[in-house]
Amino acid sequence: MDLQLKGKRALVTGASKGIGLATAEALAAEGCRVMIASRNGEKLALAAQEIGARHGVEVLWRAADLSQRGAAEALAAWATQPAVHGGGPLDILVNNAGAIPGGDLLAVDEDTWRRAWDLKVFGYINLTRAVYAQMKAAGAGVILNILGNAGERLNAAYIAGSTGNAGLMAFTRTLGGVSHADGIRVLGINPGPISTDRLLSLYRQMAASQLGDAERYTELFKGLSFDRPGTPEECAWAATFLVSPRSAYTSGTILTIDGGQASRQS
Repeated sequence: MDLQLKGKRALVTGASKGIGLATAEALAAEGCRVMIASRNGEKLALAAQEIGARHGVEVLWRAADLSQRGAAEALAAWATQPAVHGGGPLDILVNNAGAIPGGDLLAVDEDTWRRAWDLKVFGYINLTRAVYAQMKAAGAGVILNILGNAGERLNAAYIAGSTGNAGLMAFTRTLGGVSHADGIRVLGINPGPISTDRLLSLYRQMAASQLGDAERYTELFKGLSFDRPGTPEECAWAATFLVSPRSAYTSGTILTIDGGQASRQS
């Protein structure tokens, strides 16, 4: 299926690894003019080079810490410069930067909670605001927020993440319910357990503790849906379809990709 994305200008944050990197690659494979951002410039440069070599496109990158005031506005302004894929408003924004640490209410202190929310919660909101203004002026655009199924499958042991993701779910639905008036679609994806470096590191630690051998971590996948975590590519392919004109009537909604976990009653 031709997703009709060739030539579209897309910015993906948190794109040096995991779901963000996989999404940037999927968009490049469909012919998008891709820009990537994260805090790690070294990894970004390597990712841009590798994606560009595989798909014969130029992938541009910019290091940005979206937890800092003004960073979102600066990134949005950079992405529209004539030197960046010819300039002009973005067609697609994928918000993906940020990971909120685990812990219950007494384990997560105020500084930790604020740092995590400054990057993921306020980072998403601020970049969306900056890019939305560009898209509204152009009369078109798509904003996709990569969230997390802890926002719907609430977990007191991950209280900062559950609360942050639930807030971003509300933000996505609220804005996506009215953005059609400006020609813009806003939607989200709630990933469940996905085989990112972070998740695999956690499972290795668990295997070392429970089984005495970190490399036996795949044994702990039993009990997950289909006895495995999802892959970044499975999220990326869904994301690429959702931001495409093939999904042009989708806004204000959130797709959960967790193998059915959020639908279980026990």
